[in-house]
Amino acid sequence: MNAMIDPQDLTGASYSAVLYALVGATAFLLLGVSWVGRAWKLVVALAAVATLVGACQAWDSRSAWLAAKSVSVAYPYAGWIISMPVQVVTLFFLAARGGKVSQALFWRLAAVSILMVLVRYLGDAKLMVPTLSFLIGVALWLYILGELYFGQMDEAVATSSDDALKRGYFWLRTVVTVGWAIYPLGSFIVSFTSAVDDGRLSLTYNLAEFVNLIAFGLAVLATAMVSADGDRKAAA
Repeated sequence: MNAMIDPQDLTGASYSAVLYALVGATAFLLLGVSWVGRAWKLVVALAAVATLVGACQAWDSRSAWLAAKSVSVAYPYAGWIISMPVQVVTLFFLAARGGKVSQALFWRLAAVSILMVLVRYLGDAKLMVPTLSFLIGVALWLYILGELYFGQMDEAVATSSDDALKRGYFWLRTVVTVGWAIYPLGSFIVSFTSAVDDGRLSLTYNLAEFVNLIAFGLAVLATAMVSADGDRKAAA
């Protein structure tokens, strides 16, 4: 890559910052897999997969931005259609540490989260009626939130005696509720206001990744480590 980032190019700088942060978070989470008990290794590894995909997305988007000062909607969605379902599945396996959750729920969550991202992409890419795309995307997101707050996963965590698991689940669920709100908001801006992304929306998405991917992953690792430590103390 021969293009240089202009010192006043906040969007280009944000792509670099989130790329480096995601690479560092991925390395840290992969190291963390060896720090937790066997029962938590899959959960932490999935969080690392999400940040790794985010790093690849940031690399591609950064290259496109430096080359043309614009980024096709295909770039972020190519990453989100993998990273967001992986995060939902991460929450599923984390909740399963507290109690029984059904296999059918796993497949429903995986399918709904993939469809949520796909439908939003079709709307933003003008391959589907934007209004319909927006409404379906929000409905699918609300379904995921319904499962997190009122479904089997919430019941499994609520009945658990593991306080670290309860705290971790609370904060991770909050990320999916508050942090993920930026995505339908971005779709609304693009689809209903005819706004052209001059870099500010991309900058906002990049800043959001520090919470939605990096903080999410670190919270998963912290929950796994504290919970495993509590298990060891209880056993002693």
